[in-house]
Amino acid sequence: MHPEGSAESLQLAGRLDEARHAYEARLKVDPSDSKTLCNYGGLLNLLNRFNEAMVFLIRAVQNDPALADGWSNLGNSFLHLSQYENAIACYRNSIQLHSTHALALSNMGVALDHRGDHALALQFHRLAIAAAPENAYSRTNLAVSLLQSGQYLEGFREYEHRWTAQDYLSFDLKRPRWTGSVAPGQTLLISTEGGFGDVIQFSRFADQAAQRVGRVILRVRPALVSLLQDSFPDHVVSSEDDAMPAHDLECPVLSLPMALGTTLETIPLAQGYLVLDPVKRVFWKQKLADDMKQGDGKFLRVGLVWAGAPHPEIQAAFLADGRRSTDLSTFGPLAAIPGVAFYSLQIGEKAFQASVPPAGMRLIDHTSFLHDFSDTAALVGELDLVIAVDTSTCHVAAALGKPTWLLSRYDQCWRWLSGRIGSPWYDSVRIFQQNVPLDWSGPVLAMKEALAMFCQQHTERQTEAV
Repeated sequence: MHPEGSAESLQLAGRLDEARHAYEARLKVDPSDSKTLCNYGGLLNLLNRFNEAMVFLIRAVQNDPALADGWSNLGNSFLHLSQYENAIACYRNSIQLHSTHALALSNMGVALDHRGDHALALQFHRLAIAAAPENAYSRTNLAVSLLQSGQYLEGFREYEHRWTAQDYLSFDLKRPRWTGSVAPGQTLLISTEGGFGDVIQFSRFADQAAQRVGRVILRVRPALVSLLQDSFPDHVVSSEDDAMPAHDLECPVLSLPMALGTTLETIPLAQGYLVLDPVKRVFWKQKLADDMKQGDGKFLRVGLVWAGAPHPEIQAAFLADGRRSTDLSTFGPLAAIPGVAFYSLQIGEKAFQASVPPAGMRLIDHTSFLHDFSDTAALVGELDLVIAVDTSTCHVAAALGKPTWLLSRYDQCWRWLSGRIGSPWYDSVRIFQQNVPLDWSGPVLAMKEALAMFCQQHTERQTEAV
């Protein structure tokens, strides 16, 4: 137990800024206290100050090489900086000192997963759970590892532990949680969870859920309402801004695969399932036709998305966004391919980069006309190809069946599985994954070569059609 008002108790209470000041005051008195250095470094990790954390944690383990917590925290700093080999070495030191150190065992599994070594990672995740069976973070880490390796039945069951590992408001259910039972005559409310892309990807399960209950309501953020109403006319789509509709059962959207017993072989609608607004489709058809009049009318039309939303309120999401997002300049090599007109599909903080495209790139920006996802979908519907980092627009394009090239980070998100260039979720997706952490040059070079071939095939098809 930590004494009330101590730095440790303040940290455990979530009063991180007060805890930081308390640690700093203690280190002024005794700058070589290994446990204080260790705990302060752990706090700095929580504040995303990883390079600073390493300074204190290295001092901690230098002063006390037998400090298992110090090695574990130092491993966390390296892990969040995508230095996976260093992280693994630190976790190994921690585990050698304390063989049942649950956090070191679990995070060793995470580091191995990030490196793509899922079979070995699973062993460490299971050891972590054996050491601390009630630790929801370890159970969630196991779930992600299972999902990355395609073991969906066990993976989605374990993924239910995210309920206690993360404090999502969407988990505050008002009605009994639906777990797949047949409930004729009952109304099931499918609630929002995660980001826009999560809802788009997992909304495909609405029809399967409806076969087991009497009625389905999709409750989503306002920006998704129009697109999902057009795409799922047999179900009710409700905005989160509206009053909660009457219902009998609830299921967060990411729990649908567990409830339905989904496996890799039973993922529905991989060919696409989103439906365009016909009026908006006409608008974009004309707008892009007008764009082409400025050239020779034979441009390949390619949409670009280079960044996702940062979500600073959720550390894991914030850190993942730092690894998945890039800048428009990363796509600069693609400008060398002749006969391509690029369209910005980028919204949010980095949208301004569209005003200064890389040298030689013809980039058209109509994002001021994009007010919700039905607008984005209608524009995407008129493009030939979408190139995107792992964000919601990638899901829009793929769920329309549009050729979609995913620029994916080294520690690829579990939904894209591991070691694949295609996806069982979307037939039209092609994955270009980093082969070095934080380095986009490899996948962009491969994408440049693929785009040259795609453009040539496009030209040949146009010639044949004349």
